[in-house]
Formats: sequence, C-alpha cells, structure tokens
Amino acid sequence: MDQDVKILVVDDEERIRRLLRMYLERENYAIDEAGDGDTALKMALENDYSCILLDIMMPGKDGIEVCQELHQKKMTPVIMLTAKGEEANRVEGFEVGADDYIVKPFSPREVVLRVKALLRRSLQTSFLSPDTKAKDLVVFPHITIDNDAHRVTADGKEVNLTPKEYELLYFLAKSPDKVFDREQLLKEVWHYEFFGDLRTVDTHVKRLREKLNKVSENAAKMIVTVWGVGYKFEVTAE
Repeated sequence: MDQDVKILVVDDEERIRRLLRMYLERENYAIDEAGDGDTALKMALENDYSCILLDIMMPGKDGIEVCQELHQKKMTPVIMLTAKGEEANRVEGFEVGADDYIVKPFSPREVVLRVKALLRRSLQTSFLSPDTKAKDLVVFPHITIDNDAHRVTADGKEVNLTPKEYELLYFLAKSPDKVFDREQLLKEVWHYEFFGDLRTVDTHVKRLREKLNKVSENAAKMIVTVWGVGYKFEVTAE
C-alpha cells in the first residue's frame, strides 16, 4: 500500500514541510509540498491524494477556505495543522470537513501515527469497484451502509460523506438504540484517549444530519440527541 500513498503537505514554513516530508518519506509515502493555500487547492484538485496535511494560517487562501472549496468537489481526507490557541479555527476546520487536527508544536511521530490511522480508515476499501459484492452491509429502513465500499444510501440516494462522518455514522449504526456520550465517541471514532474537543462530536453530528436530510428526512431523524448524555442511532418501527 505504501508506494500507492501520495500525501500533500501544506505549510508556509519550509522548515515544517521539510520535517514532515522527512518522517513521512521514511514510511515510503510519496510527498508533494505547497507553501500557500492557492497552490495547495490547485494541486489538490488536479491530483488524487491519499491525505492532505493542511496548515490553517497561510498566505492567500487559508486552510479553512482550501478545505471548504476542496470538499465541494472531492472528499480527500484532510488533517489540519493548527497553532495553539486557535481553538475556534479548529472547530471551523471540522465544520468544513477536516477529519482530524494536530496542534503545533507537534511530535513528527504523532503526525505519522495520525496519518497511518486515517489512511487505514479511508483507504482500505476505497479502491473497490462500486459493484463489488457487499459482505458487510448495515441495513435499516431509509438507510443502507455498505462498509466494504464505504458507501451510504438513504432512501435509495447516495450520501457523500467525509471519512470521519462515515465512520461516525457506521459506529452508531452498528449499535442501534445504544446511547454513546461524547467522550466515548471521541475515543472510539477519533481515537482520542486523553484529549480532544467535545464540540468536535457535535459538529460532525450536525454535518451528518444535514447531509442525510438533503436526501432523506427520515434517515436524518435516526441520529438522535439524548440531552445531557450524547447521541444514538434510533430505529423506529415502520
């Protein structure tokens, strides 16, 4: 798999790009670089990257704008790089479809681990043909999740989700009517043991509902808020 992995590293500091390139190339990943948002967006639209490491504060378009414009056309997984104290920017990053964030100053080893975890989740079935016979289907009234192909359909229409939105939906749907608090979801879906902003969960649930609602109100209503506790995937009798 490693030789097929191509990563775009976007940061206006050459020192950071060079550091990330060095560590990622040790994993035999192919690395491209961009030093500003406009170049990054052009490269991201013209190439099929396995993952993009995207700094928020940059000349030209910032990382939020790049991620937002990119995800209007492609669902490339994105890990945001943010400076400490930019919490509002991190939340905004999740709102435009970022899958994860890493706070500067960071450990390069942590970046490699986060990239590997994201690639594992988003790449393992991304090359399957759409007509691959599904072996792992989750089927409910109004919604079907084909985990072999990482595809979601609601009332027969395909729903375009980011890898993290997909993983959140799949995790909830595997345990229908079970309530999960935000800490559990951060641990199980984001793999955060001791840190993480709980609003990350709320932001992703909101976006997931919005996307489902565009094709099926009934499907969107299956993601239920349990006030004071968390969220569940609710299945009601037809």
